[in-house]
Amino acid sequence: MSNDNQQELTAEEQFRQKALDYHAIPTPGKIAISLTKPADSAEDLSLAYSPGVAEPVREIAQNVENVYKYTGKGNTVAVISNGTAILGLGNLGPLASKPVMEGKALLFKRFAGIDSIDIEVKHRTIDEFVDTVANIADTFGGINLEDIKAPDCFEIERRLIERCDVPVFHDDQHGTAIVTAAGMLNAIELQGKKLEECTIVCLGAGAAAVACMELLIQCGAMREKIYMLDRKGVIHTRRSDINEHKQRFASNTDKRTLTDVIEGADLFLGVSGPNLLTEEQIKLMADKPVIFACSNPDPEIKPELAQTARPDMIMGTGRSDYPNQVNNVLCFPFIFRGALDVRAREINIEMKLAAVEAIRSLAKEDVPANVLKAAGVESLSFGPDYIIPKPMDARLLPRVARAVAQAAVDSGVARIELPAGYMED
Repeated sequence: MSNDNQQELTAEEQFRQKALDYHAIPTPGKIAISLTKPADSAEDLSLAYSPGVAEPVREIAQNVENVYKYTGKGNTVAVISNGTAILGLGNLGPLASKPVMEGKALLFKRFAGIDSIDIEVKHRTIDEFVDTVANIADTFGGINLEDIKAPDCFEIERRLIERCDVPVFHDDQHGTAIVTAAGMLNAIELQGKKLEECTIVCLGAGAAAVACMELLIQCGAMREKIYMLDRKGVIHTRRSDINEHKQRFASNTDKRTLTDVIEGADLFLGVSGPNLLTEEQIKLMADKPVIFACSNPDPEIKPELAQTARPDMIMGTGRSDYPNQVNNVLCFPFIFRGALDVRAREINIEMKLAAVEAIRSLAKEDVPANVLKAAGVESLSFGPDYIIPKPMDARLLPRVARAVAQAAVDSGVARIELPAGYMED
């Protein structure tokens, strides 16, 4: 494309072309297989394959735990989707989800050194999907589910956790919840409030919304102080059109609209769609509100509008061009790093809460110069515009992985103890 033609394109069109070129040139896709052993001589090949490969085969047959010693299973995660809820784009099918799953694999490797393979599953029923994943799960050290629509994702994850002997983690649920909880707890602390006393409004009732609210309850929020809304309005006890997951958040109330429930609310979480929250509505919130508008790429309310309407607020979004980005990459690579390194059977609530605490604690520490440079800012300190660490903060790996691994050991789901000196800063 000539420079003249590039100048004629809008910024959005230029970005679109850059994104397409990034994925296509010079080699299609974002991940590849690399060798970890030499394969240059006849002897190398005799060790790598026949006859040498028979020796680790015999060792694993005698003791299955030897698979961690002689293969890459212990450092491999499968990123699996059916393409029914791709980003904010909807149900576009398994192959359309492949760029996202490759991207997730890239993040695993970049941030935690974990090898990852993407798998896109075509199926007709939940049974077929669960059977497919369960039957291949032992190949991997862990399973990361991604972009699966609600409510199917709840059933799929539950059944896979029951059937698989490796950790299964639906990042759209739990990764979002962990980072959201870490940021919200810090924001509440800065606003001088206590979570158990806060009234919470959650706009959205899908997988991320349910997981966020359930984790906040584990952190101290009161279920009876939570109002959840879907496309039809407030989820209340007199509705007969809600599934079992929404029923857990059905309020015994006469309030029916967002305007009704947001009056006097302390916290707002949006995991819904763009421009659904107005300036007039946030003016109704309690003093010093916390607003997380996480619809991506366009939040429920633009930060500029929210700041004008409520200068006393603390705000987070899903975008990198505003402060306090709620980004799952702060969590999932390090959760799996810790889980893999102690061979955890599952990722339980104790491990999730440990990740929350590790992430939120890091935001209170001095920020190294290299992180400031990568973030393109001169300074960062714990406060309204810095409640969550930046994704490029290298301290996330040792802090979160160590906390998660220790929680796995302490809660009894680890197969091995923490190695001596594990993930020391």
